[in-house]
Amino acid sequence: MRQFIAALFAILLVVGAVMISKRIIANRKKPEQHYEKIVKTVFTQVVENQDIPLVVSSSGQLQAKHKIDLFSEVQGILEPTGKDFREGMVYRKGEVIFRINHDDFSANLQSQKSKLYTTITNILPDLKFDYPDAFAKWQAYLQQFDINQPIKPLPPTGSEREKFYISGKGIFSQYYSLKNAEVRLSKYVIRAPFYGVVTEANVHTGALIRPGMKLGELINPTVYELEVAVNISMMDLMKIGNTVKLQNLEHTQSFTGKVARINGKVDPNSQTVKVFINVKDPALKEGMYLEALLNAKVAKDVFVVDRKLLNDNQLFTVRDSVLKAVVVNPIYFDDQKAYVKGLEDGSIILSKPVPGAYDGMKVKIMR
Repeated sequence: MRQFIAALFAILLVVGAVMISKRIIANRKKPEQHYEKIVKTVFTQVVENQDIPLVVSSSGQLQAKHKIDLFSEVQGILEPTGKDFREGMVYRKGEVIFRINHDDFSANLQSQKSKLYTTITNILPDLKFDYPDAFAKWQAYLQQFDINQPIKPLPPTGSEREKFYISGKGIFSQYYSLKNAEVRLSKYVIRAPFYGVVTEANVHTGALIRPGMKLGELINPTVYELEVAVNISMMDLMKIGNTVKLQNLEHTQSFTGKVARINGKVDPNSQTVKVFINVKDPALKEGMYLEALLNAKVAKDVFVVDRKLLNDNQLFTVRDSVLKAVVVNPIYFDDQKAYVKGLEDGSIILSKPVPGAYDGMKVKIMR
């Protein structure tokens, strides 16, 4: 009996404890949660529309205006000239750059001259009796004939019979073969066509030169040409002879050039035209990149903003500490800035982008 009473008491105690705990939980009041709203601080600027001259920039790579690839048309051993052919070596106009050994060819040329001299000598007796009027001029030609000098032009023929006779003796064919050989002999010596500096050297003294072999490259370091692409809408401002301001990509050096040529064809893909600008300056080197600044038209009633502020042609203005999206009309872009229309004078806009900005967002202006 006592065990039954003890068990019943334990059960009642547990049930009472559960009911009391439920009541306590039900009566407990949850503390109110307070969230602090974060208001971002923004940087702003006041709009003041102005008339601003647009400067269109276009970059390109410098190329020497006068550049020549040096090739050989003959074969032989490269002889020394007193100046090593190396990159950076400077040559005056007319100075010998290469001299290729031509002993065999020169000896063969001398032999051909000797044969022509003999052929003309053999026809003199016939000329004296059959063409007495032509004898004196051919005799004078032989007297002036110098085997060590370039061949002189043959005497003019006075009649068709004389011409046929001279031709039949093979004199004309020998003469023109000699002229061709003399032209070829001149190719064993290569001279600088202009004042220049070597930018590529592929051979050295003693090398065997073969026809068609590229020997090197020579450029004139005093005049360079810059090729830039200009939008077709700006071509009415580009004229041959116009002065153009140039600068390096770091904007630490500036130069002055002149428009030398304008391509007559428009690139169908980019709708641009190639413009070639001549520039002279000792600081310039071939291969440098330069930026051309072309003065374009004046944009009226525009405001310049950072390109990063534009999003689908919209800018954020600040009114009563609230962001308001405004649609603008961009009329020109450069590398960093955008020229826009549609902003009211005196309105306040963001000067730096705000991550996550949206229309109606509360902000605090940085004072």
